[in-house]
Amino acid sequence: MRDSGILEKLEQRAFLFSLVAVSAVFALLIQPFFAPIFWACAISVIFYPLHKRLLARWPTRRNLVALFTLMLCVVLVVIPVLAVATSFVTEGVGLFQKVQSGEIDLASYVDKVKHAFPGVQSLAERFDVDLEKIKEQAVKAFTGAGQFLAKRALAVGQNTFQFFLNLGLMLYLAFFLIRDGDSMVAMLIRALPLGDEREELLFAKFAEVTRATIKGNLLVAITQGALGGLIFWWLGIPGALLWGVVMAVLSLIPAVGAGLIWFPVALYLYAVGDMKEATVLILFGVFVIGLVDNILRPILVGRDTKLPDYVVLFSTLGGLAMFGITGFAVGPLLAALFVAFWGIFIREFNEEDVPGLPVQSAQAESSSGSEQR
Repeated sequence: MRDSGILEKLEQRAFLFSLVAVSAVFALLIQPFFAPIFWACAISVIFYPLHKRLLARWPTRRNLVALFTLMLCVVLVVIPVLAVATSFVTEGVGLFQKVQSGEIDLASYVDKVKHAFPGVQSLAERFDVDLEKIKEQAVKAFTGAGQFLAKRALAVGQNTFQFFLNLGLMLYLAFFLIRDGDSMVAMLIRALPLGDEREELLFAKFAEVTRATIKGNLLVAITQGALGGLIFWWLGIPGALLWGVVMAVLSLIPAVGAGLIWFPVALYLYAVGDMKEATVLILFGVFVIGLVDNILRPILVGRDTKLPDYVVLFSTLGGLAMFGITGFAVGPLLAALFVAFWGIFIREFNEEDVPGLPVQSAQAESSSGSEQR
């Protein structure tokens, strides 16, 4: 009996080790497709409520309803994003070519700003700051960004098949996630050894944060980019569409975002004597574009994720640094799951809550004596 018990434990441990090893190898196998897999999951989470309402009306047309939901996603999200990205790359490459040909002299723009604000020169000399070196670095950074954009545009053109393959994989997987999302989640809840109650809480948190970060951040980005491009167009600033898209992308970074574009442009307008246009841009940037970030983002992102603004900021920056553009959604998601895990730990393994660490309201509603698997 003793030998059989030891053998059973050994077999169980060997199986668990093999399970972890196979899972790790499988994760490495699909790692190149992380972005399409993540966005397929995000699309299914965002559009699942719509799919559920449509399915309630046509319960026997499961495949057709899932396909219709996916087509709505393509029309409302995928096609507009591709159109804006194409316009952005086209205008960006055109601007870079003008800089390379000398039609646009970036150094002269920096010199105009420096001469218009002589106080900056004296202040820089007092603190041993070399403005000429800063000018060279700024020009070099812009040229490097233009070269990167041109290379990326060329790479996309050369790897068109890879791009559309990833897009097709994303839509293909999204169809099945939309159609079979409930059964897949139920299967994961049965498989994971965390306890059904905890797993349901974590999956609910994943869905909640994914919807909040993607819908909220994209809405803020689109609004700020549209407003920034509109004011640039109204003031007659060249490349309004390009700068609008750049502001939309940068607005994914909370707090600073679009200000990295419109504020330097306003300084340049002051430097060249366009006082009226510069004042209008400053006022519009602070009281219109800035308020969109200060009002909409906490409502759409911070409220639904139940994360403080500073956590959203740092997790977004960390996600962008680690995962690229996908990181604006992955970063806050990981932060929310981190808070959720620690909230569960505090609730179940401590007699009293630790002051200062937020505990999710959904966790407080669940009973503290949940049984583990």
